[in-house]
Amino acid sequence: MKTKDLKHKKLPLGLTFSSPCRQTKLEEGVLLSWTKKFKARGVQDTDVVSRLTKAMRRHKDMDVDILALVNDTVGTMMTCAYDDPYCEVGVIIGTGTNACYMEDMSNIDLVEGDEGRMCINTEWGAFGDDGALEDIRTEFDRELDLGSLNPGKQLFEKMISGLYLGELVRLILLKMAKAGLLFGGEKSSALHTKGKIETRHVAAMEKYKEGLANTREILVDLGLEPSEADCIAVQHVCTIVSFRSANLCAAALAAILTRLRENKKVERLRTTVGMDGTLYKIHPQYPKRLHKVVRKLVPSCDVRFLLSESGSTKGAAMVTAVASRVQAQRKQIDRVLALFQLTREQLVDVQAKMRAELEYGLKKKSHGLATVRMLPTYVCGLPDGTEKGKFLALDLGGTNFRVLLVKIRSGRRSVRMYNKIFAIPLEIMQGTGEELFDHIVQCIADFLDYMGLKGASLPLGFTFSFPCRQMSIDKGTLIGWTKGFKATDCEGEDVVDMLREAIKRRNEFDLDIVAVVNDTVGTMMTCGYEDPNCEIGLIAGTGSNMCYMEDMRNIEMVEGGEGKMCINTEWGGFGDNGCIDDIRTRYDTEVDEGSLNPGKQRYEKMTSGMYLGEIVRQILIDLTKQGLLFRGQISERLRTRGIFETKFLSQIESDRLALLQVRRILQQLGLDSTCEDSIVVKEVCGAVSRRAAQLCGAGLAAIVEKRREDQGLEHLRITVGVDGTLYKLHPHFSRILQETVKELAPRCDVTFMLSEDGSGKGAALITAVAKRLQQAQKEN
Repeated sequence: MKTKDLKHKKLPLGLTFSSPCRQTKLEEGVLLSWTKKFKARGVQDTDVVSRLTKAMRRHKDMDVDILALVNDTVGTMMTCAYDDPYCEVGVIIGTGTNACYMEDMSNIDLVEGDEGRMCINTEWGAFGDDGALEDIRTEFDRELDLGSLNPGKQLFEKMISGLYLGELVRLILLKMAKAGLLFGGEKSSALHTKGKIETRHVAAMEKYKEGLANTREILVDLGLEPSEADCIAVQHVCTIVSFRSANLCAAALAAILTRLRENKKVERLRTTVGMDGTLYKIHPQYPKRLHKVVRKLVPSCDVRFLLSESGSTKGAAMVTAVASRVQAQRKQIDRVLALFQLTREQLVDVQAKMRAELEYGLKKKSHGLATVRMLPTYVCGLPDGTEKGKFLALDLGGTNFRVLLVKIRSGRRSVRMYNKIFAIPLEIMQGTGEELFDHIVQCIADFLDYMGLKGASLPLGFTFSFPCRQMSIDKGTLIGWTKGFKATDCEGEDVVDMLREAIKRRNEFDLDIVAVVNDTVGTMMTCGYEDPNCEIGLIAGTGSNMCYMEDMRNIEMVEGGEGKMCINTEWGGFGDNGCIDDIRTRYDTEVDEGSLNPGKQRYEKMTSGMYLGEIVRQILIDLTKQGLLFRGQISERLRTRGIFETKFLSQIESDRLALLQVRRILQQLGLDSTCEDSIVVKEVCGAVSRRAAQLCGAGLAAIVEKRREDQGLEHLRITVGVDGTLYKLHPHFSRILQETVKELAPRCDVTFMLSEDGSGKGAALITAVAKRLQQAQKEN
């Protein structure tokens, strides 16, 4: 770097490393074992890239980024592939020997993904270490192996490569001399000395025409007095040893070429092998012999052998150049994902702001301005086990409407339910209020008919999962539609009155509407029936909401200071005043602006199932525009709002799903993805759902801490009843939410209890409790 005046530039570096390494990524390689003559201590089983990085850090004036660790064979193949696109094999026959080739990803079990190809470094030098070559190894091979630095290892390499051929020739000549077959039985001390005959000598002795003269000269240098016949014999030994080396190499290469042909399912294979290594380059006969035997062994392959002019360095630079481009793309992707990574400080801030909004919502003065509505529900007690009777429950909270008959038996805490599900068509969701409630009454009539209950007057609980202002348990004025509903003439009206009017219009049956219930409250009541410690209800599904039992003395909008009342927080509107704008991203803004209620329910739009898939879709569009996904092509499907349902997030993030299955899901969505695309999509889904779970956890931590402080407790034990598809079906949401609560409210011991049908069973239980309390009041 000094010589080339590169000291003050930041440069990417590719490292060609010629000993076997286990790689899990391009820029990392754990040395499995030294080969050739290397034996440096303390390096085996460590990552050579981090060792080099550490060493470079000691030079403060160098700024180098190691992006690729490449085996020299791979470098050779890449160098040749730059000049010849048919090159898909690299072979080195030099000091050591090795080969690499392009394998189909679908055949590589060690790496996830099935698309395209990956270069495999065979490390074929170790072929035979398991005894597979014992039938062709000679006494000379065994003697050479015992005297080597790594006995029992790299046995194939020891029969082939430049480091060992000269030594094999020396051992053969020594035995022949001892047997009186050479040099008149005379032996010199040089002939007894390991390493005195090198591969360059073998190459010189085999030279056409000059070979014999060279042989004489070399033998004389070794202190021997060879005859003409001795020189011819020695030359013959060299030929046999180097020919065997070329034959063995050719056989191994033929196996690779056959595999390539079979992978491609072709009759004839046209391919190029990139060659390098001193033995291949300097030995006069070696290339010719190797090529001839390969062609004999694989007649169905048209093979071109291409000598790498610049060794393996040019190839390593190519790999590094590609890695540098990929790294730049990765940085762009990471910048986007970083927007969704919340720090502990940010979560503490969300918790504090949520706590402040809860307090505003409870105060008479600020209640009207609070984004968290804190609506009294007039549910003043939890079930005590004495409830009994038959109840009807209605559940309106999304595109499906349910009617239930709930039978509660006291003492045994047993609840039996019968229900029927009815669809609510889009034209009714977004038609007039009268049409919507007439449709609901039609569904009730069908159900009563179906159950044989025509004409029965039963107490009814109405789960209505939209923000309502209640003045009593059976009155609920709709504040505003959410979740895609837009029926006219409903907002500002009492939904119980609208239901009563619709029943009157039908004039077929009469029902006693006892309670209008939010699904979150129903969830809390269902769990409260099983666990009296349950004083919080949480829904994390299509929408997001939370309710809890608040001390009456803290609720300024309702008369009375005794006992508790359940507050429906309607926390989905948290942040509508801009208090969490610092953590909202441009993707959240896109989703909000394209929704039915822009500027409203901002917290819900960051945390609930109805919107997470849409946030993911916006990110994928942006990454595709930047050329980082789907080959830069935005398909029509990707432009379609709502295609990316939250259930796909749950499927994509499942730990049991391989990338192949992720690709299949994306293909169902009309997104033609590569394996790399699938990895990125999985990361995007993970970032969006993780943030949602953390934000939910921060909100919940605000509530449990408030309850702890209100009761003046050092430590609070409380149960949260939970419902919602996101919480139940997403592979990681519940865990992350629970971890966040634990971290932000360490003095609260929170148990999470899954609710069974909060909207149905919960509505019936609320109705039963309300009936019980009404009865008690009458008796008083």
